[in-house]
Amino acid sequence: MKPIKYVIGLILCLAIAFSTAIAPAAATGVYDLPVLSSGADTWVVDQADAISFANENRLNGQFKKLADKTGTEVRLIAVRRLDYGVTMEGLADDIFSKWYPTPDEQANQVILVVDTFTNKTALRQGEDTESLLTDEIATSVVKETVAVPLRQGGKYNEAFLEAGDRLVAVLSGNPDPGPPEVQELNIESTFTSAEDTDDTSATIWVVVLMVLATVIPMATYFWYVGIPGR
Repeated sequence: MKPIKYVIGLILCLAIAFSTAIAPAAATGVYDLPVLSSGADTWVVDQADAISFANENRLNGQFKKLADKTGTEVRLIAVRRLDYGVTMEGLADDIFSKWYPTPDEQANQVILVVDTFTNKTALRQGEDTESLLTDEIATSVVKETVAVPLRQGGKYNEAFLEAGDRLVAVLSGNPDPGPPEVQELNIESTFTSAEDTDDTSATIWVVVLMVLATVIPMATYFWYVGIPGR
């Protein structure tokens, strides 16, 4: 029995050590991300494996063209979950200040951060982009362009692509395409109204009571008298 106990103990130790080793890797703080800087040729940091390779390449191409044309740099960051005690807003602030430590470096930068565990999103930008990417548009990008596809079943590729298209359009000086349209369900045409339901139920009860009023006396009569001819 002793060898079995030793084997079980060894397995438990290995399991604890393995879980301890991988647990921190699942959470993300600013020091778990690569350090980028202004002018870096990395536009998408996807530590959550939320974006397909083809869509990541598409976003990289869009943001590189935007940077070459306007000098404005947009970067999208997807993390699997936040480190303990870290908020989405705090992580976005930390990334922005760590990657671009001076006001001059921050001026033409935009970052969009998504936590795929909670689907929370935060956007940070420098002063030079605020005339085009207004607070209203930035809030709409976070709460509508990204949030709507995520509420519809975690559609991360769709959320990032639509956010990328909208940010590139606005920061290029083009009209804001706006958030995605939310299709509302026509509940009235799908479900019977309460009034119709009440009327239908009342009709059914009237018919049932009429049938019972006819059948019960007949059944009672034949029970006592007997069926004619027998």
